[in-house]
This record gives sequence, structure tokens and C-alpha cells, in this order.
Amino acid sequence: MSAVKRTRKGVVLRLEPEEAALVRALMEQLLELIGDPPGGDDELAALGISDGAKKPDDPVLARLFPDAYREDGDAAGEFRRYTEMGLRDGKREAAGTVLLTLGAIEGVAATGVDTILDEDQAQAWLRALNDVRLALGTRLDISEEWYEEAAGMDPNDPRMAMFAAYDWLTMLQESLVRAVF
Repeated sequence: MSAVKRTRKGVVLRLEPEEAALVRALMEQLLELIGDPPGGDDELAALGISDGAKKPDDPVLARLFPDAYREDGDAAGEFRRYTEMGLRDGKREAAGTVLLTLGAIEGVAATGVDTILDEDQAQAWLRALNDVRLALGTRLDISEEWYEEAAGMDPNDPRMAMFAAYDWLTMLQESLVRAVF
């Protein structure tokens, strides 16, 4: 079972190999979902401005990159044009930090291993875990009553593993929040 605690050296994170593998897989999926940064010789893209930014059709991406102005589509589009590339870069960077720090955990014996996160790495973990939880929560249509729904679910329901992953990520994020703040 994972454990998180604050020490003088930083935030110590202990994950079992299976837990590390789950986090790695989810971060890789998040990176795939977010997509690569735009390429090419576009001068505006080099400044972080996207002419092609529009509200995503995918509900998960729409949750990760919501409209800033729900009542004004033009203002929302203009805001998105100037901010979405930076938001995507930040989400990619946070997930990349998680993957980098997971490298210290990978291939460990069945007892798990501790890795020490500095303040910036711990903050990146919090952001990336939040993004993954938002993505999972959107895909699973998590609501206030999700615990009751999961409790009454058939153990063979294919969504059960994802509900369990969501619940575990919630506990991991809460433990990390307590250690950081």
C-alpha cells in the first residue's frame, strides 16, 4: 500500500510496484490524450497563441480545458486562443515529472521503494493526479453518489477496476496534500 510523508529531505512517496505501474500507465494515457505540442513554423504558436484553439468535442478534454466564459462563446474562444497551449504544456510537464520520478520506483522488489520529491515535484504530482482524476471521473460519470453506485456494482462489471483506480488515486492525492500542506 502506498504511503506519503513529509521529512526534512522532502516528501517521501512509497509505492508498490503495481501502484507505480498504474500511475505510469495513467500518466502515459493522459499525455496521449493531451497530445503533442503544435509543431511547425507558426510564429503565433512560438508565442503560445493558437489560431486553431476551440472547445474540444471530447468530454474529458472539455473538462481538462473548460471554457473560461460559458455565456460568451466569442470571449471563451479568444481566451482559449491565448491560454490553451500554456495549459497543455503545464499538464504535459506535470505528467512528465511524475513519469521521471517514477523511474526511481520502477523495477523494484515486491516491497516497494521510497522516492523523495522536492516541493516542485510534489506540486507537479498533485496537478497530474488531479488531471488524471478529472479524466477518470468524467469517463466514469462520477457524481456525488458514486460510492453508493460502486458499492452496489457487480464485481465483474468492467468499470469496477476504474472505480477502484479512481478511489485509490483520491486517497493518494489526499495523502500527498496532507504531506505538502
